[in-house]
Amino acid sequence: MLGWALTFLVIALIAAALGFGGLAGTAASVAKILFVVFLVLFVIGLVMGRRGPTV
Repeated sequence: MLGWALTFLVIALIAAALGFGGLAGTAASVAKILFVVFLVLFVIGLVMGRRGPTV
């Protein structure tokens, strides 16, 4: 997930450098959404992974 967010970020930076404002904005928005989803899943994974041993 984080890899996809970084990919869209690079696409947005290249598109902005070449003057494609609409494409850059869209790619940046997708990158933001994917990054937030990654963070949420990461935090859920940390919380769920810290369960104590079952006896």
